[in-house]
Amino acid sequence: MKTLSPSYLKHQFLIAMPHMADPNFAQTLTYIVEHNANGAMGLVVNRPQDLNLADILEQLRPDEEPPIGTVHVPIYLGGPVQTDRGFVLHSSERGYQATVELEGLSLSTSQDVLFAIAEGVGPAKSLITLGYAGWEAGQLEAELADNAWLNCPFDPEIIFGLASEQRLEAAAALLGINLSLLTSQAGHA
Repeated sequence: MKTLSPSYLKHQFLIAMPHMADPNFAQTLTYIVEHNANGAMGLVVNRPQDLNLADILEQLRPDEEPPIGTVHVPIYLGGPVQTDRGFVLHSSERGYQATVELEGLSLSTSQDVLFAIAEGVGPAKSLITLGYAGWEAGQLEAELADNAWLNCPFDPEIIFGLASEQRLEAAAALLGINLSLLTSQAGHA
């Protein structure tokens, strides 16, 4: 019997199927940061919170008034794990104290990137999340086999060029799929 080498989804999007019942992931678009034999990590990129960068800066530097423009920088709910920890997906002009390169994109987890964004000297494009999505070894593969998700190629324009409410449909369109036409019965014939 031929064993297929696992196909990992690092640097792809995960599209939640319309029947996804888990409230953490219903109607989400997730960018997969890492996926290997030990599990997977991703950031939900279409769930803005009632928080902005000014709110975060007030917590980090309570004695300083945050720059005015920071109230317009949304903070996204990246997933249900470590929701007090910040993750910044950004363009790769330069790195920060804790930056990982991801095929033309960078992920930083240190506060210096937040201050750089606030001061107007940060990366040209960025998306800030609190928390991340995590899967144990084999868990994401099982969920994919169960039709909980669709995966599609990553397109930075979807994160950085579209409003958050347009991202899920745009990613599905990359696959030629209109999610509103998929019923919750899909895959349960």
